[in-house]
Amino acid sequence: MIHFSRSLTRLLGELKKLPGVGDKTALRLAFHLLKSPDNLSALAESLLEVKAGVRFCSICFSITEADPCHLCSTERDSTTICVVEEPQDILAMERSRAFNGRYHVLHGALSPLNGITPSDLKIAELMQRLEKGSIREVLLATNFTVEGEATALYLTRLIKPLSIRVTRLAHGIPLGSDLEFVDAATVQRAVEGRSEL
Repeated sequence: MIHFSRSLTRLLGELKKLPGVGDKTALRLAFHLLKSPDNLSALAESLLEVKAGVRFCSICFSITEADPCHLCSTERDSTTICVVEEPQDILAMERSRAFNGRYHVLHGALSPLNGITPSDLKIAELMQRLEKGSIREVLLATNFTVEGEATALYLTRLIKPLSIRVTRLAHGIPLGSDLEFVDAATVQRAVEGRSEL
């Protein structure tokens, strides 16, 4: 077994904490950084800059350097809120250019098996925003996983009594895909969610 210096061992340990990074990838990344000290310094500086400057928006809980965030402080449809699980989900929604409302980031999804309950998410903050009375629609854009579906169902039950329209992202067969290669559950959902032409 090879023994590395304390600092390199620590770097490997920190790299392995990143999602999708195992022993081999951590080792490859660490040695790449060591070969180019300028890149290592730039990475260290950018990490410190992010730590010092990035925080959560006090309104939507997305990541931002200014509070409120850009999306909360620009002219957008303030009567519609899109609820997403993570800040990066906003990027996917914005890339589509199909939504012009406000956002709310839950920072996860309900998962009782993993100990994630409503109090662990930004659900109370969402309800406070909705109780102000100006919201007419909530678009639930949680992931199409068991946890995402459970979260959407839970939120629907909380929001419906407020007489606010609750919608869910459509799901089904991706554009450009061949029907023969799509899994049965996706085809079933597409059939159930079919619309009239």
